[in-house]
Amino acid sequence: MDETLEPQQEARQGSPQRATMADVAKRAGVSRTLVSLVLRDRPGAGAATRERVLKAADELGYRPDSAAQMLARGRSRTLGVLMNLEQPFHAEVVKAIYPAAAQLGYDVLLSAVAPGRDEHLATGALLGHRCEALVLLVSDPESHATERLGGTVPTVVVGRQATTPGVDSVHTAEAKGVRQAVDHLVDLGHRRIVHIDGGKGPGSADRRSAYRAAMRRHRLADEIRVLPGAQDEDAGIAAGMLLLSEDALPTAVLAANDRCAIGLMHALRSGGVDVPGEVSIVGYDDGNLSHLSHINLTTVRQDAAGIAGHAVRNAVERLENGTLPGRETVCDAQLVVRATTAPPR
Repeated sequence: MDETLEPQQEARQGSPQRATMADVAKRAGVSRTLVSLVLRDRPGAGAATRERVLKAADELGYRPDSAAQMLARGRSRTLGVLMNLEQPFHAEVVKAIYPAAAQLGYDVLLSAVAPGRDEHLATGALLGHRCEALVLLVSDPESHATERLGGTVPTVVVGRQATTPGVDSVHTAEAKGVRQAVDHLVDLGHRRIVHIDGGKGPGSADRRSAYRAAMRRHRLADEIRVLPGAQDEDAGIAAGMLLLSEDALPTAVLAANDRCAIGLMHALRSGGVDVPGEVSIVGYDDGNLSHLSHINLTTVRQDAAGIAGHAVRNAVERLENGTLPGRETVCDAQLVVRATTAPPR
């Protein structure tokens, strides 16, 4: 056997050995210290040397040993993020968390809630990987056990107010968003406005309460109707089938979120109902699907980038000053009018 195999070649032949910083230094013909400076993007190496080191690292398939780095500096500089795979808006927030964390010098470790894996298990996994702080994108606003578990390290709850002392929260101004949606529909001439409830989904209780308050403010208390539902397409379809079975349709529906609104649109259009000619529909979140031309949904936009930025900054600030009192950050909500709302016939 050839005993001069490079680390990358050895890996291809089944050896567990991985390229080290010393291997990169040898390949590039420089010191290990210089390699460290280049790989950490620190000054001290000329352009030609930097290029040679990066090329050597790429050829050897070198990857930093994060565990070793953590031990060396005594901390992980990692933010643990809890998310729910069934919440598309969580994905939008996570997408914005990565650059926000990187800007402050932190890595991100994700742990997801999934069937058979509840928030308690998912959060425990983050703590087991020595995450220095947690950003919890809650999926069940009535469960505070995860928040209390996370409260053992600097923690930010996203999606509702925190109830644990010393835990920060970042959420949208739900009442403002719903109020804008109802105002828009009333201004168009709608009175029979139905709300599909989001069940235990994030923000649902606040949206339900805000819908009732907005209807009363417009002196439409007699028209208030809340249909049981959830924040998914199936709930929208079920609500649509129920409405189709009744003698008269409402002229407008405020759905639990965009997924629910899209399911409702599918059911109504399949039943021969024109949207928005016969029924106007408003969603909530302004996710990626809402922008598509065949959907073109009027919806309430949540500021995913703003939520992510506040959550990351709060987590890092709490790492630097653990005596800070719990803080609540409320991000703006903004109605985006598209093609699914129109005056009633």
